[in-house]
Amino acid sequence: MKFRTFLMTLLLPAMIVEPVFGTDNDATTKLSLAGSRFAINGVPTFLVGISYYGGLGASEQQIVRDLDDIQRAGFNWVRVWATWDSFGENVSAVDEAGSGREPFLQRLQHLVAECDRRQMVADVTLARDTRDHTTTDGVHLPHAAAHRTAVRTIIDTLRNHRNWYLDLANERDVRDRRFVSVDELKTLCRLAHECDPQLLVTASFGGHDLTNSDVRDLLQSVRADFLAVHRPRHADSPQQTEQRTQDVLRIITDLRLTAPVHHQEPFRRGYAKWEPTATDFLTDLRGAVRGGAAGWGFHNGATRSSLDGHPRRSFDLRERGLVEQLDSEERQVISEIRSVLRELQVDQPPRATETE
Repeated sequence: MKFRTFLMTLLLPAMIVEPVFGTDNDATTKLSLAGSRFAINGVPTFLVGISYYGGLGASEQQIVRDLDDIQRAGFNWVRVWATWDSFGENVSAVDEAGSGREPFLQRLQHLVAECDRRQMVADVTLARDTRDHTTTDGVHLPHAAAHRTAVRTIIDTLRNHRNWYLDLANERDVRDRRFVSVDELKTLCRLAHECDPQLLVTASFGGHDLTNSDVRDLLQSVRADFLAVHRPRHADSPQQTEQRTQDVLRIITDLRLTAPVHHQEPFRRGYAKWEPTATDFLTDLRGAVRGGAAGWGFHNGATRSSLDGHPRRSFDLRERGLVEQLDSEERQVISEIRSVLRELQVDQPPRATETE
């Protein structure tokens, strides 16, 4: 609570000078493409977001408070998983057959609607996992049929909103239980576009820089709308992002295609021995923008070196909000995002009304 008060005080000048408009009833946000960029309501916009993976475990009231904090800091998209385990509690919006699962499907709808009225984008992510689903952590989709049903369920539930995109399969090219083949992705992507022709669809890559075949598979074979990149996590990574982004854009151009490059999930704290600093995160953001990326995400998650995972950050939002779980380095990123975006002259649309 103290940090929320600090955050509001710090960002109050930015809140005053920006135009505020819209109501719960008339706010409609449309995400689309503008060449190699995203657009919000037709305005080319760089997506700067934050991980909110276990968001469906939060109460509706906590979701509102978190989105208020997130928007005040300058973020305009969040990534939430529709298949998620919050440390032993299944908070997935779909069951292992891909059908709707309450109250979490309703929470997903609530979260996307709250983003909608704020002119924010929601990334809704599905994941494959072929593990034994009798265990408490078996919350992901076990096979192709369940995956197809889940795609239909999510699209049907969010049909009235245009402010979200679908990640069909998190890190689908990792050769473990997450793996989803290119042929299967073709089927899933075609199904998603048949269910909603306007919906933007992707499937994220796992922890590596993209090759020609990676780009060709997703954009030409699968016919996804954009690339969702998860770059390697090491100390040199922030300084490499600008060049690696340009490399991917060059591959896209060589294929005579146009598509956004979205840095959906970079490195985070609490993951390995290397603990990125605020400077590392902001260097990575600058590299993404200068390299020509269409978006970047401030990733955060549980602490692997801790027996109970605390601070769990976005991985467990059942009892505490996101911002209050961030450490001092992450809070520094939060406090500097707006100034970095101004420095980079990043286009940002006017913001819809926030909750009092």
